Amino acid sequence: MADLIRPGDDGWDAARMPWNVAFDQQPAMVGLPANADEVAEVVGVAREAGLRVAVQAAGHNAGALAPVGEDTLLLKTGRMTGAEVDAGARRARVNAAAKWFDVTKPASDAGLSPLVGSSAEVGVVGYTLGGGLGWLGRKFGLACNSVVSADLVTAEGQLVRADRDSEPDLFWALRGGGGSFGAVTSLEIEMFEVPQLYCGMLVWPWEHTAEVFHAWREWLPGLPDELAGCARVLQVPPLPDIPEMVRGRNLVAVEVAYLGDEDSGAELIQPLRELKPEIDTFAMVPPDALAYLHLDPEDPVPAISGHRMLNELPAEAVDALVETAGPGSGSPLLSVELRHLGGALAEEPPDAGALASLNAAFAMFAVGMPTDPEVGAAIARQCEVVADAFKPWDLGTRYGNFTEAPVDSAMCFPPETYERLQQVKLSYDPDDVFRSNHPIPCAAAV
Repeated sequence: MADLIRPGDDGWDAARMPWNVAFDQQPAMVGLPANADEVAEVVGVAREAGLRVAVQAAGHNAGALAPVGEDTLLLKTGRMTGAEVDAGARRARVNAAAKWFDVTKPASDAGLSPLVGSSAEVGVVGYTLGGGLGWLGRKFGLACNSVVSADLVTAEGQLVRADRDSEPDLFWALRGGGGSFGAVTSLEIEMFEVPQLYCGMLVWPWEHTAEVFHAWREWLPGLPDELAGCARVLQVPPLPDIPEMVRGRNLVAVEVAYLGDEDSGAELIQPLRELKPEIDTFAMVPPDALAYLHLDPEDPVPAISGHRMLNELPAEAVDALVETAGPGSGSPLLSVELRHLGGALAEEPPDAGALASLNAAFAMFAVGMPTDPEVGAAIARQCEVVADAFKPWDLGTRYGNFTEAPVDSAMCFPPETYERLQQVKLSYDPDDVFRSNHPIPCAAAV
């Protein structure tokens, strides 16, 4: 039987803590299963106690789940780690709490890559159920549509496998529809041939923010789908584990990953190099280096963020970013970035899942590190200021994995997709046992 930890037990605070420690989870109890059978047992305990179930591997996006209170059993899958890579089949089977580094290193050694995100520390399952927007997306699309099968425990405590032939509606919903439909215990995902990439970052002092962002914006049209990246403003904290050359500095950076050789990659980024960056890290690298390009933190930290999906990026939008997040703005934010979308991300693949594509041209993500309540309040205000500055170009939709606060989940999907997701929820969890980030309500509740 899985361990059950209750308030007052030894290890209670560690068990209930999410990776994003800005959020205080206070569930009725925490279940710590070690395998799929124990997941089913924990779900049964919750049902007998009249509790809902919130599934969490690490808790990077805990803010979208908050508040977790006394009506909820927190099912932490952190003991269910590891992955199996089948290089010949170009497939990987990942357990519920596998992180990207469990997959990327053995895959990379075989000249392969999954559709990894920007951090090796993020859980594969949560990232993928929410869509999966990564460096290879402009070429290969969203990670959720690379899922081959999913094993999960239903609200009735049954272990089922969902794929194109078995439980096809559930399989469709899991691919981008989130965690509302059951407790996923493993995924099988497709991988792609990526022997090497040309990638890196160009960095300038942040006094060059306007110049760099405008140049980046003008550089993007006509780029091949093999090239993806972002531009970001950074106020790097003075932490000892941060490289000295950037520690405690205010910077502007462009990050690029290119599926090609060094000569053609260098030619593509030459217009940005002409701006004479202070730091240039571009090199040919194995694909597992992708998970470290963005320099995301590897240890749990507090974070408060804001997000918008943009339909275009005119010069006025760049000016708005500089005014609210650049030099002289008074912004307390650690990072404000614009990610270039399009390419395969905007195209619906055959037999796609619930999140077939992203119809935005850019994604804006702003984040700060609340070191105390006063700083946290200032960060939350500034996230709203930055988000409001992009209102003229806001699509009104959201990408769930970047939306780290509760919102109406209908904002994440086209209306017809949302209606179908509600029907699947009604079929597999009519009593709404599972609560998840950006929950899908049952159709009967509409």
